[in-house]
Amino acid sequence: MTQTVELPIWLFVLIVVFAAVTFASHFLFPSVRWFFRRRLERAVERLNQRLQRPIQPFKLAERHDMIQRLIYDPQVGQAVQYHAEEHGIPEAVAFEQARRYAREIVPSFSAFMYFSFAIRLARWLSNAFYDVRLSHEDEAALKEIDPKATVVFVMNHRSNMDYVLVTYLAAQQSALSYAVGEWARVWPLSRLIRAMGAYFIRRKSGSELYRQVLASYVRLATNAGVTQAMFPEGGLSLTGSLGRPKLGLLKYIIDGTSPDGRDVVFVPVALNYDRVLEDTILTAAALGSERRFRARIGVITRWSLKQIWRRVIGRYKRFGLASVRYGLPISLQEFREQAGPDLMTDLARELMRRIGRAIPLVPAPAACWLVRENGTISESDVQSRIAELMRREGATDEDLKAIPPAIEQLVERRMLSRNNGMLSPSVERLDLMKYYAASAPIGEDPDGSASAKEISAAAGS
Repeated sequence: MTQTVELPIWLFVLIVVFAAVTFASHFLFPSVRWFFRRRLERAVERLNQRLQRPIQPFKLAERHDMIQRLIYDPQVGQAVQYHAEEHGIPEAVAFEQARRYAREIVPSFSAFMYFSFAIRLARWLSNAFYDVRLSHEDEAALKEIDPKATVVFVMNHRSNMDYVLVTYLAAQQSALSYAVGEWARVWPLSRLIRAMGAYFIRRKSGSELYRQVLASYVRLATNAGVTQAMFPEGGLSLTGSLGRPKLGLLKYIIDGTSPDGRDVVFVPVALNYDRVLEDTILTAAALGSERRFRARIGVITRWSLKQIWRRVIGRYKRFGLASVRYGLPISLQEFREQAGPDLMTDLARELMRRIGRAIPLVPAPAACWLVRENGTISESDVQSRIAELMRREGATDEDLKAIPPAIEQLVERRMLSRNNGMLSPSVERLDLMKYYAASAPIGEDPDGSASAKEISAAAGS
């Protein structure tokens, strides 16, 4: 027992390494994880004290635990059996497919990443690009929402800045869980988005098994009270106007709730911009046969470098107003009592109607609409009519200062032509002018005067 044993150096080093790894995995790592987990829980407790809607434990669960809970959900188990029978494969193979779908969908929310990094980045980007405005149709109605209800922000989709803008403006309410499309499933962006609590969805998946896994995740999150955000149009508007709602996520939320369970409150959120960052790409996509938004990484990189260079040489200018308005919330329990037999369609139509009614008026789209309707009109008349419309919405004198720069931006970008104080459509970028005019919430009153608040929602109304 006391004899000396000789070992080669390489074998001795290997034994030491294995011993260190075993010690760390069995004794050190669990203690370290427990230590940081406890610190995280205390930090979240302090954070929840200042949030209007506290972060739910479901959102803070370990990602591995959430995946396990999802794939062993009874509905997913039944879908696995159907999938195996339909495709003639072993259930174990179908179960592994469901596990891959769950890993693809389930986020890995980090409160530190969201509130220490994402919120600050969202605030910086929003204020770097725009002069941000927030308003409410009825602020008291938002404050009176049942604290135990699940809140779902339902928004029109104008730009990829929508994610950034609403994340920044909702920072004092809660951490939002977005449904994000395939465009963001690229490394390292996907890791960042998952850490912010977003979950990925395939917009056009033909797999019934995938849809059941996604439906189960949405149902679990909704029943747990997780604050969510969704774009019912599914993708960015290529025309500037509201699109028809896609009912997938809305169906999952409705099917996953019961009349006597936790209430779900939908909060319409309407966004509008003096300039949409992707406007030229979107209008080009609208003219194409596929009508799909495609932004190559090279185009985005060149555009970003151009903005950075303008800032360096002192020629950078912000893109005008970015306005967000919260509409009147809808309680699902109350809506069930008055809706017709097709609850989902009725709810989608009402949500789109309220979003359309809440769309804020900003100067550039309003100027495009007025010039398109009148052909040629004096610039002073355009400014005065926009100012009148904005005052009706409660705009301040500070807000009205954004009108001349917005018109100047339209002239510089060759959407409008200026000649001796008169504005007229420019033939060079007529598609862009029509795109912005379509986003202006302006109609005609019976007396013929222009009036904000009249816009046709595209949900079949």
